[in-house]
Amino acid sequence: MTNHPAPALDIDLFTDEAMLDPWPLYQRIRDAGPVCYLPRLGVHAMGRHAQVRAALGDWETYSSAGGIGLNDVANEATRGLIIATDPPEHDRLRGVLAERLSPREIRRLGEDIRRRAAELVGQLVDRGSFDTVTDLAQGFPLSIVLDLIGLPQDGRDKVLTWADAAFSASGPEGPRTDAALPLLEDQMVYLATRATPDQLAPGSMGRAIYEAAEAGKIDPASCVPLMSAYVTAGLDTTINAISNAVWYFAEHPEQWDAVRADRALIPGAFNEILRIESPVQFFCRVTTRDVDVEGTLLPEGSRVMMMYASANRDERRWADPTRFDVRRDAAEHVAFGYGMHGCAGQGLARLEGHSILEALADRVVRFETGTPQRRINQLIRGLSALPTTVHTA
Repeated sequence: MTNHPAPALDIDLFTDEAMLDPWPLYQRIRDAGPVCYLPRLGVHAMGRHAQVRAALGDWETYSSAGGIGLNDVANEATRGLIIATDPPEHDRLRGVLAERLSPREIRRLGEDIRRRAAELVGQLVDRGSFDTVTDLAQGFPLSIVLDLIGLPQDGRDKVLTWADAAFSASGPEGPRTDAALPLLEDQMVYLATRATPDQLAPGSMGRAIYEAAEAGKIDPASCVPLMSAYVTAGLDTTINAISNAVWYFAEHPEQWDAVRADRALIPGAFNEILRIESPVQFFCRVTTRDVDVEGTLLPEGSRVMMMYASANRDERRWADPTRFDVRRDAAEHVAFGYGMHGCAGQGLARLEGHSILEALADRVVRFETGTPQRRINQLIRGLSALPTTVHTA
């Protein structure tokens, strides 16, 4: 088979219009071929499910060590973070909290998280109207994740802003990236000065990171970046999934009726929310050799955008992909990544999401939502506000 260069697409994924409605551009990326070239960014892009999943499962060919973003400053700033490493360093870093994020440990947290979910949902339902994003989706995982990490109370109010910036900083060079980078630095300073071993809660994940360094399992210089990774990554997927769940169930009340009638649908419904509205739009990899992608040549050293959100709406994998269906088997979505870099905290994220949906199903018959307000972020797609009124039985 003759290897052809990847077809070029002259599109801009980072205009406001594109970030508000990326789906037509993702369709063009998928239609162009299994991999295409984006000359405006100087990178390649994969938008089809089969190729994205295969690439994510092959870390030796598609390396994370060169950074997962689209600009050199962010890639340098995130050097050594768990998300931007390959084995064996990746395995050392991930192993530090592996036990804390194991299925057994997540099950142990279950009762407390379900209780917190029921309490929060009960308070909001009693009010009748609230904002799903700020009142429900943000506060719930924020308190859980930051309690688990053991951060002091002061400074927590800035964590969401920092997490938002940490993701947006991975976009291409330009004003949005320039605005995000200083906030990324602020987060690192906070963690270095306020999340020190003597200020972290005893028995917390944060303490465990420093104990691993003391035991010689990881380099002490890795402590702050590792904490940053768990603070940042532990929030956005859950926040956006909960926000999108309420929005989609308001738009598709028959799907909510199905969930309320059969709670066994909740895990699949959560997967379907993540599939149809993936919070993470992309992460990059860099090829370590020339790769033949179904007859298309991907040269060694190519930076490749793995388009998670596009793959999750690929009509080659999902029948009628824009249709929201809680009975669909969406387990193979890549919203949490896949392979070695699959989200370490996805068990916790699922527990949080399932617990909120269960608590809502106990109390809410119908959701009525106002116009959703979308936040613009170069890497994460989500809502900034969703006025909501709930109707109970």
